[in-house]
Amino acid sequence: MAAASAASRTLRAASALLLTAILGVVIVFFAGFAFDQKIAHQQARNQIVQKEINALEIRIKRIEELERTRARLISRKQVIESLQASRSTTVELLDKLAKSIPVGVTLTTIRQQGNDLALVGTSQSNARVSAYLRELASNDLFLNPQLNFVRSSASPATATEPYEFSIKVNLRPPKSADEEGDYDDVAVLGGAE
Repeated sequence: MAAASAASRTLRAASALLLTAILGVVIVFFAGFAFDQKIAHQQARNQIVQKEINALEIRIKRIEELERTRARLISRKQVIESLQASRSTTVELLDKLAKSIPVGVTLTTIRQQGNDLALVGTSQSNARVSAYLRELASNDLFLNPQLNFVRSSASPATATEPYEFSIKVNLRPPKSADEEGDYDDVAVLGGAE
């Protein structure tokens, strides 16, 4: 009986060991399956996030392209505004030059580089050139008039104007569209109601 009970114990131990081994394999299988499911779920989420990142990168590139286009348009607008301002400045320059020249002074050359203006001419006397300098200084378009020289001409063009002179003057920078008065905003005072 001892042999039968030992065999029975051995069989029970072997079957318990086999059952434990099978249970261990089943637990490992289900744990592996659960981890595989979590990994697959995370990979699916990562793919969705990657698709969104790609879509955002495309939008960022489009925004950068629009910003470059906007910068080019602003640059063009500034050039156009500058040209429009200088166009009115040219008309104002010629008008004020014509009005500021005193009797006895003749301009022979007018040269402009940017905001610098060089005036060369002839005059009846030094006093006429001084009067012309004062006239330029009192004008709001001309800044810092400087006399380069006044001298007797070696060969005067006319006998009435024996002196030649050179004046350098800076022009006031053109007004931008913002600085010029906006007449649409001016309220009309008085009148019939």
